[in-house]
Amino acid sequence: MDLFNTLFEKSTGQKVVSVTLLPQSGSNRKYYRIVGENGLSLIGVNSTNTTESKTFLQFTHSMRDAGLKVPKIYGEDLEKDIYIQEDLGDMSLYQHILDVRAKEGYFTRELEELYRTILDDLNIFQKKAAGVVDFSLCYPRSAFDERSMDWDLQYFKYYFLRLAKIPFNEELLEKDFDVLKEYLLKQPLDIFLYRDFQSRNIMLRGETKEPWYIDYQGGRRGARHYDVASLLFDAKADIPADVRDRLARYFFAEEAEQQMPVFYAFVLIRIMQAMGAYGYRGFFERKEHFLQSIPYALGNIKYLLSNDLLPDIEIPHLRGVLEALENSAVIQGIINPKKAKLHVYVASFSYKRMIPHEFNGGGHTFDCRALPNPGRYAEYKQSTGKDSDVIAFFDKYQDEMQKFISAAKTIVSMSVENYMERGFESLMVSFGCTGGQHRSVYCAEAMGKWLKDTYDIDVTIKHIEQELKK
Repeated sequence: MDLFNTLFEKSTGQKVVSVTLLPQSGSNRKYYRIVGENGLSLIGVNSTNTTESKTFLQFTHSMRDAGLKVPKIYGEDLEKDIYIQEDLGDMSLYQHILDVRAKEGYFTRELEELYRTILDDLNIFQKKAAGVVDFSLCYPRSAFDERSMDWDLQYFKYYFLRLAKIPFNEELLEKDFDVLKEYLLKQPLDIFLYRDFQSRNIMLRGETKEPWYIDYQGGRRGARHYDVASLLFDAKADIPADVRDRLARYFFAEEAEQQMPVFYAFVLIRIMQAMGAYGYRGFFERKEHFLQSIPYALGNIKYLLSNDLLPDIEIPHLRGVLEALENSAVIQGIINPKKAKLHVYVASFSYKRMIPHEFNGGGHTFDCRALPNPGRYAEYKQSTGKDSDVIAFFDKYQDEMQKFISAAKTIVSMSVENYMERGFESLMVSFGCTGGQHRSVYCAEAMGKWLKDTYDIDVTIKHIEQELKK
């Protein structure tokens, strides 16, 4: 924070009032909203990838000089791994799509017109940026060439197919990859390929929702089809198929009939690259929200295959692998998740021994020592809270006992219902008293019975002190 404070004051002449960490996305970069004393809001970026930062900063300076709508850089100190850029607000194209769908229930004409505006911007962006950026700064490759394509395809193979346990013949798959790459590489690499031109990297400013653009540090020379594919087949944006087709034809204009097969070939490699990312971030790094994109990506692949949109190239094994994706047990577990049945462990214990570690992993512990204690009377010394004489004893104190147990049920029910909704697998509920014999046993039995009668869950009741005495 001290580094950002210093850079902000040096760059703007203002003192910092607040610094707020923003939610992290797919990258390892950290973003902060920094507000100065007169209300100026900027975004501070912390990235330990110095090469990537240098690329972003140099691209940004060149693009702004060319009049492209990218954030202004206010200050940078790459020795400290930080820089400060213009704050474009919180409204991304993706969030706007969610808001419109929540309000209207469908992908509106207004959204389609907004996409046309963005495609117009993309056409300008690809050509202008190509004329001003230094492609020698591109990271990690200066062009979306054969090696770049191969990296994406290997990403798909090892981080999606392997981790999702999709069977394939490696030799046949590599042969089809080569055919696909050969077809794609026939296109001229003559524009600035944004690389990750998708709805989360397009910010909408002000009431007019003017599109501005971020996160182009992976840009390089390439074919113009790729960015259109990234935008229109952005998985969770879930643009209707007829709208996608109209928008693609709008972009390619009079060349549409000729370019559409090429476009769909780029759609395929883009989807596979994205699925590699979903596999790496989701299966490997276990980031749940990346797994949520997989069903949308599968829907897009199914759309390509079922409508025979791919060009006439010989990729039979790849087609077979893609057709088999939906049958994977791993994928089915994502599409149709089966929530694990919650198992609640209910225990009684003695405070003389304290709470055993095996039941101290989370949940609720209730202290029964304020309740009437039959252990003070000789006639109950050999009985437990499960025996009829002790139960009869507690019947004399029903108001106190039921008030206690009812309060415990209220608290436990909140956890049980929340855990069931979230798919959690276990919860511990324990009751302790002085000897772990009467009050705690009675309460644990009552709680266990109530849970079994109320919820579709598994319940195990364990009387720890009594088992130790056996």
